[in-house]
Amino acid sequence: MSMHPASASIVCTGLDFAWPDGSTVLENFPLTIGPGRTGLIGLNGAGKSTLLKLIAGELAPTAGSVKVAGEIGYLPQHAPLDTQLRVDEVLGIAGARAALHAIEGGDAREEHFTTLGDDWDVEERARATLDQLGLPGIDLDRTIGEVSGGECVLLRLAALLLRRPDVLLLDEPTNNLDRAARERLYAAVTGWSKVLVVISHDRELLQLVDRIADLRDGEVHWYGGNFQAYEQALAVEQEAAERMLRVAEADVQRQKRELADAHVKLARRVRYGNKMNANKREPKIVMNERKREAQVSAGKHRIMHTERLKEARERLDEAAEAVRDDDEIRIDLPHTAVPPSRTVLSLDALHTHYGAPADLEVRGPERIALTGRNGSGKTTLLRTVAGEIPPAGGTVRAHVPYRFLPQRLDVLDEALTVAENVARFAPDATRNHIRARLARFLFKGARADQPVGTLSGGERFRASLAALMLAEPAPQLLLLDEPTNNLDIASVRRLVTALESYEGALVVVSHDLTFLREIGITRWLALEDGELTGTAPL
Repeated sequence: MSMHPASASIVCTGLDFAWPDGSTVLENFPLTIGPGRTGLIGLNGAGKSTLLKLIAGELAPTAGSVKVAGEIGYLPQHAPLDTQLRVDEVLGIAGARAALHAIEGGDAREEHFTTLGDDWDVEERARATLDQLGLPGIDLDRTIGEVSGGECVLLRLAALLLRRPDVLLLDEPTNNLDRAARERLYAAVTGWSKVLVVISHDRELLQLVDRIADLRDGEVHWYGGNFQAYEQALAVEQEAAERMLRVAEADVQRQKRELADAHVKLARRVRYGNKMNANKREPKIVMNERKREAQVSAGKHRIMHTERLKEARERLDEAAEAVRDDDEIRIDLPHTAVPPSRTVLSLDALHTHYGAPADLEVRGPERIALTGRNGSGKTTLLRTVAGEIPPAGGTVRAHVPYRFLPQRLDVLDEALTVAENVARFAPDATRNHIRARLARFLFKGARADQPVGTLSGGERFRASLAALMLAEPAPQLLLLDEPTNNLDIASVRRLVTALESYEGALVVVSHDLTFLREIGITRWLALEDGELTGTAPL
């Protein structure tokens, strides 16, 4: 462990990384990160998770170097645990606990003292850390197979905090965490004083960082302050970029006109020279010299304007690159509208395996948020409503066409293209109709012909949403399970825009309060201890 945490740092020099198929992720990439909390953001596929794996040493760079001063703690986005592992093994204290218990039981062998070292309070520290993260009652001898997915994330974080690393790397740590667990994570991040790099789409978490590192087109753009400060700075930056784009576009048009004028002047001089030559008003040698001078002058004039036009076009290209692509998904499907008086969904004494029977009636274009702790049965309830799981009792009646978008996004055939997948859901739609509609989900031209298996997380989500929304008949009820998980911030914005224009009913499971507020939730329900109850807006 580093004895000088204040000196902890990350330095990447000339870093290159490419996948075995030759696709480049990073090229001659520089990065320096010192103490403090850094939020690493960027589009899906920009290389954020790859960069963290390179820093953590889980991937080797193709070229260049990664140097980390201090011990590293790394929480990956996806890392399934062996269900047979005990909690103390995940926390990394199993050996120390065993040594402590052996000594307390009278076994004074030297090897136990060596294993334990000075860590006599190992169990107290572990329980204090678990208490800090909202896991006060968890037994250190319990197996991972007995805890929820959210608890597994917190246990991994607890293991890192117990090690007290100098550099902490977190990749989408709030995925699958309920509200209470998120609050615990936020508190841990707020109290972190060493080097912290966190990848997240959780805007509440990004409000707690000291700086934002925006990874875009293989480069990091730095913004001081939290996410709100980043958005404000980016808005100013983009406004200036759009002004420069308009100036560059006007300059290109002006240079085109001046080049056209130069061609006209050259043509006039040629015609005048030919006329003078035909009339033979001056000696031939004088006329030839004038003709040559006119051609040289006109040629220089034309070359000058051609160069100016080329430079103007280069400035236009640079200005266009500085303006970000903020295309938005547009859902304007009239058949998704639901009259306010219409009953959309009825649950009558619906009984799942998680507790008491549930009664619910959804009317009109209601927007319902379903909240609750990890393991309370929210996903099971949604899957039962969607017909994927048979109810243990009671009935479910959907009175309108509906679609369910699960967390795992497995509604598409990965071997088929985006357009082919949509055609599966709308077999009677023409090819042109499908492509016109896909363009509204930002799959234009060749993008609609991409195999689903090659799409990034954000693209896969858009393709799944497109397939469900363009299905026939058009869905008047959408069931969404944690839709913002694994989406970059730009994709979350696009989803918000899409749902704002959707005219049907929504039932959404999510712990992302910012997202829920933005999509205009009209009713909040909580699933606690197996009971479905109304709750105040969060």
